Amino acid sequence: MPALNSHPAWSFNSNIYEVNVRQYTTEGTFVAFEKHLPRLQQMGVEILWFMPVTPISAKDRKGSLGSYYAVQNYTEINPEFGSLKDFNTLVETAHSLGFKVIIDWVANHTGNDNIWIDLHPDFFVYDGSNQIVHPHGWDDVSKLNFENNDMQDAMIESMKFWITTADIDGFRCDMAHLVPLEFWRKAKDELDKSKPHLFWLAECEEADYHQVFDATYTWQWMHKTEQFLKHNEDVDGLVNLLIYYDQHFPKDAFRVYFTSNHDENSWNGTEYEKYGDAVKLLSVFGCTWNGIPMIYSGQELPNYKRLKFFDKDKIEWTDKCQLHDFYKTLLGLRKTNTSLHAGDTNVVTSKLSTSRDDKIFSYLRSNKEDAVLVVLNFSPRAINFGLRNIRGVFKNVFSKEYLNVNVNSNLHVEGWGYYVFERVE
Repeated sequence: MPALNSHPAWSFNSNIYEVNVRQYTTEGTFVAFEKHLPRLQQMGVEILWFMPVTPISAKDRKGSLGSYYAVQNYTEINPEFGSLKDFNTLVETAHSLGFKVIIDWVANHTGNDNIWIDLHPDFFVYDGSNQIVHPHGWDDVSKLNFENNDMQDAMIESMKFWITTADIDGFRCDMAHLVPLEFWRKAKDELDKSKPHLFWLAECEEADYHQVFDATYTWQWMHKTEQFLKHNEDVDGLVNLLIYYDQHFPKDAFRVYFTSNHDENSWNGTEYEKYGDAVKLLSVFGCTWNGIPMIYSGQELPNYKRLKFFDKDKIEWTDKCQLHDFYKTLLGLRKTNTSLHAGDTNVVTSKLSTSRDDKIFSYLRSNKEDAVLVVLNFSPRAINFGLRNIRGVFKNVFSKEYLNVNVNSNLHVEGWGYYVFERVE
């Protein structure tokens, strides 16, 4: 499939960190979160994705605080988090530390008392009883009418507000596939005039949406790995899905890999509930395969609890994040080694043959002189195996030990274990 989209130059070796402001601190504010920026910078985080920062509708609100995705006003700040000045200061500080900032954008629907309902009732979709449609059974939100060009223009102006007022660097677009691709194309063309090279992340897995979006989700991979672990399947099914991705998505498409996010954590369970001891293995994959890794608030702790969605339920931070150095190593490698660039057509990714291909998934990613060798044991048991048809001297990025690989080398890897080697010669 041909390349369809050009990406910001800074995004090829980047990563995404999802910020749940409500649950991040006791205060649940922008000011309180800002204190975590130096730690996140040290860990190697680059793109901060903030869940919706707009006010939440009161009508039909769920829980005590409501859903972030029930927008009451697209051009105001949620007072729960602080003021617009607080947010602008946060963005300015983040930029000074080298972060990029994107915000969640909910275009498919609004909250049930959004200001447009009274001001522009024709902006919404109605059923046969002349009642506003609540899509997908979400009774706290109201469906917008994308056949109305005035609504589209108002939506784009609202998005522009955050670019011109807060100097954000892009958008994560909620349920992007529920909104016509033509609208997103129109929005991008218009918003590029305000700030070129914005970063666009779509919560969808539609190849065509890469005509506009830099990155899309890998929902199938997330579900496939969970199924794999529950049914003790062999690796072929996982590899076949990756082959499918290669064949059906543009070569320069950014695919986002993750083990958790706000929806998964709250509704389907923590990554430890889903993946158990394989969590770090899958995180290694997400940081080294052709894509962009995404980390959810608190995963670096690690966080073992489901966070409530509609109520206050803060992350229980400790003095030390146990996985800080783990992520720092992987994100740092992505930053410095060009073979881990996402969507770079100069990078060659090769699956390596082993004597235990039923459980071992090994691959080499290379870009001219740079190369990274990855070994993943998709099994709870330790395995001795042969790694075939590869030569070179590699350095383990975690242990710093060297490995001299011949044509056929024998290795030992623990259950759910992994190796990440950087070629040194």
